Amino acid sequence: MADNVTSLFRSTAAHSPSMAALTREGGEGAGPVDFCIPCNPYFPTPAMFDDMSARLRDIITYYPSSADTITAELCSLLQLPPQCVAMGNGSTELITWIDHLLVRESLAIPVPTFGRWTDQPMETGKRVDMFPLQESSGFALDLAQYAEFIRARGTRVAVICNPNNPDGGFLHKHAIVQFMDAMADLDLVVIDESFLEFADAEAEPSVVQEAMLRPNVIVLRSLGKNFGLHGIRFGYLVANPALAGRVRSMLPKWNLNSFAEHVVFMLKEHGAEYAQSLQQVRRDRLDMASQLSSLPGLTVYPSQGNFLFVRLPVGAEGTVVRDRMLTEHRILVRECGNKIGSSSRFLRLVVRPQVDVRRLVSGLEQVLYGTSRRGAAVPELGNGTSYSSGTAAVDRLVSETNGSGMRGLAAQATGGGAPGPAVAPAAAGTGMPLPAAASAVPAGAVPAGPGGGMPMPAAAQVGQTGQGVRFGQMGQQQMPQPVPQPVPQPVPQPVPQSVPQPAPQSVPQPAPQPMAAPAPPLAPVAQAPAPAPMPAATGPTPPGVPARGGLTAAQVRGTNGLSPAPATGWPGAQAWPNAAGMGQAG
Repeated sequence: MADNVTSLFRSTAAHSPSMAALTREGGEGAGPVDFCIPCNPYFPTPAMFDDMSARLRDIITYYPSSADTITAELCSLLQLPPQCVAMGNGSTELITWIDHLLVRESLAIPVPTFGRWTDQPMETGKRVDMFPLQESSGFALDLAQYAEFIRARGTRVAVICNPNNPDGGFLHKHAIVQFMDAMADLDLVVIDESFLEFADAEAEPSVVQEAMLRPNVIVLRSLGKNFGLHGIRFGYLVANPALAGRVRSMLPKWNLNSFAEHVVFMLKEHGAEYAQSLQQVRRDRLDMASQLSSLPGLTVYPSQGNFLFVRLPVGAEGTVVRDRMLTEHRILVRECGNKIGSSSRFLRLVVRPQVDVRRLVSGLEQVLYGTSRRGAAVPELGNGTSYSSGTAAVDRLVSETNGSGMRGLAAQATGGGAPGPAVAPAAAGTGMPLPAAASAVPAGAVPAGPGGGMPMPAAAQVGQTGQGVRFGQMGQQQMPQPVPQPVPQPVPQPVPQSVPQPAPQSVPQPAPQPMAAPAPPLAPVAQAPAPAPMPAATGPTPPGVPARGGLTAAQVRGTNGLSPAPATGWPGAQAWPNAAGMGQAG
């Protein structure tokens, strides 16, 4: 069984095998305890499952209603205008259409993250500019540095996942709104809120209301994750009517199935149970982080998702841990070596009830510390058969695309491909570098000051940069070869005698740094003139060819890239607010 199971993981590229495949391979009995697929374990309730079982024959026999009918019912629950919403057969379908319709040449995304945001645009020949999140700062996303990176690359579409998958990193609403306004001149800004229902750091963290008022913003939401029904495949996006309508017009009339319709129409009767399920997941997250933190050498990162990102002790190989947990303990965990920007030293563990967590901790103790007959987990295999440690996804992308998009263009990228836009010289500060054609300050524009406020769009300010590496100043031929960076080694922690504190103690956190005077630099955005056109002699970077500067997949793997960002915004234990956006009774 072990060899067959291992082959399933090798054949799934950037994702894990399905539960159905693992159950078939495991033979008789139920599937493994699932710490891999991020799904709400408390919803639907047993009574709701009984209702669906009783109606199964009718549900699967007949056509569903049109997507417009199902969307209208969902919007009545969410209190959103239907013309601003498009429902898809899972958020992945919507990502696919966003890429086909709205991403013209390039997309920026912090890594590690959900694999479809890196893979989908490259499959259609777009350049993907990957911004590496730093382990040294707890994988926190510094929006000012991310904005500077976007300006240096000349990227046209920016994506933020909040919370981020796999690390659960969270950004507060005011910071995201400020970022959206600073990126008002881009083709598109996508805020992926697929896991936001599980967050409790802010009472109203969603930016759906702000997205409907802006011309270039889409918010993506999942339903399968928070409703505990991945198999149904349904999700939605929110945007201004023109953007939402453009995506909606491309979707098939019956792209939503009868199960999705049944669940959406029964939700209005179960809002209280849904809210309670989210509260229980949040409590379980704190308890699970506490139990995992007691394991010597295991680092647990702060999370606002329904999962925890953990770093294994020194010497432990994630694929070995994953396979042994499955074959010896019937526990499925997500090893993250095939996620760009991660490695096989990291696992993503889904939040589950305490009884399952105790089983998980017991299994990890046996596999990691040698309390089973097979001894402790060993370092990465040296027989040439290893397939992870951060190489699977990166090597696949680099060998096929040079991290750039369409196949066959790697030679062009290194042999005289069209250069990217020139970047204006940078002054001291924290602003964004701009293309040379837009470096002059237009009349009436107010550049961002040196105090750290969110910088203005390209057309409204002189390019500036901070102390990090200036990607835009390095041409394609001058980009240094990746130099392996030393990874901070965790200090083994003794097992405490009392109940340990929640996970946020695992990562040292400085006091949160508030955005400096956001209102003054953002006020002129609406009046700022349109971005200056790209010089004809330079032109936009052709799809699939890396622009000058920035990072490709190969460089993400071994380059530090930016100075560490402050780990701000991590929440502490708080009261449990109502679920955002559902409008259910408390």
